Amino acid sequence: MPQADTEKPGEKPGKRPGQESGKSRRVIEIHGLTKRFTAPPRPGRTARVVEALRDVSLMIPAGAVWAVVGPNAAGKSTLFALLLGFLRPSAGEVRIEGMAPRDYVRARGAGYLPERFQVAGEWRVRATLRALAALDGWPRAEAHRRADAVLERFALGEHAERPVRDLSRGLVQRLGLAQALLAPRELIVLDEPTEGLDPLWRIRFRALVEELRREGRTVLMASHDLGEVERLAGEAVLLDAGRVRRVLRLEDAAAGPTQRYRLELAEPSAALLEAFPGAEPAADRGAPAYLVQVSDAGELSRRLAALLAAGAVLVAVHPVHEPLEERVRRALAEGGDE
Repeated sequence: MPQADTEKPGEKPGKRPGQESGKSRRVIEIHGLTKRFTAPPRPGRTARVVEALRDVSLMIPAGAVWAVVGPNAAGKSTLFALLLGFLRPSAGEVRIEGMAPRDYVRARGAGYLPERFQVAGEWRVRATLRALAALDGWPRAEAHRRADAVLERFALGEHAERPVRDLSRGLVQRLGLAQALLAPRELIVLDEPTEGLDPLWRIRFRALVEELRREGRTVLMASHDLGEVERLAGEAVLLDAGRVRRVLRLEDAAAGPTQRYRLELAEPSAALLEAFPGAEPAADRGAPAYLVQVSDAGELSRRLAALLAAGAVLVAVHPVHEPLEERVRRALAEGGDE
C-alpha cells in the first residue's frame, strides 16, 4: 500500500519495525466499531440493513501476531477493510498509532494480502511486482531491486516471465505474499494467507511469520485453518455474526475462564471428588488419572493441599492443552460476548 509522501523513494522507512519497545505500545485501538451495509432488495422484498460488525472493541499491541477467526460471514474481511481505511465505520472508531486508518496508511503504508489476490491475467510475474513497487513510490532502480528480492524470497524466479493466468493457485498465493512484503511496513494484514499453499510452503510461511515477529512487525491474519492459527498467533479474536465472542490466548493454551489439569494418583482416593468436584477419569490406562478444572493456579494449589491432607498420594500434575478448534467450538456453543 502507498507509502508516505514524506518518505524518500529508495530509502527504508525512517522508523524501523521494532525500533521502539513495541510490546508496550498499543498500535491498534478499536472502540465500539460498527459497520452497516444496505443489502439490495430481493424479489418481492424491500432493501434491508445488515450489520457486518457490531460494537467491536480491541486493543492490539505493536509487534504482536494476532489472528481473526470465525464462521463464514462473521465479519473478518470487513474488519480488515475498516482497519486499512477501505471502508468508513457506521459507528465507533479505529486508531493506528493514534491516527485514523487512512492517515496511517498514507503516512506509513501497510503490507496487505486480500483474501483473493488478483491482477490482470496477461501481466507477467516480474513485471507485476515491479509495477506494484513503482506504484508504491519507489524509483525505477529500487522498484526493480525490491521485485527481484521478493521473487527470490518466494521462489518465483523460474516463473518470472510467465503470465499470471498460467500460474497455479499456490503460485498466485505466493505472488500475493510477495507483493505484501515489497516494503518493510510495520503493519502487515493477511487475509487467508495459507489458502492454496502446499505443505512445504505452509512450513515456510510459518518461518516467515516468525521472522516478522522477531523484527517487531505487527501481523494480523484471518484464517479458517485453526491448526495454522494455533502455530502462528499469540492471540485469536473469535468473531461471530459481527461480534467479538472471545479473545483466546494461544501462547498459553491453558489460560481462560477455566484451566484443565490431569492429576495422576498412586492409587484411587475417595477424597478426590471432595477436593475436585466434577473430576472425570482420564480415558487411558495405567495409574489412576483424572481431569479436573479450576479457575486459576491458586485454586489448584488449595484443592491439591486438601487432597494431600486427606491422605491421597499424588504422582504428577500436568496442564491439559485444549486444541483451538475445541475452544472455538465451545465458545460458539456458549454464546455471549467478551
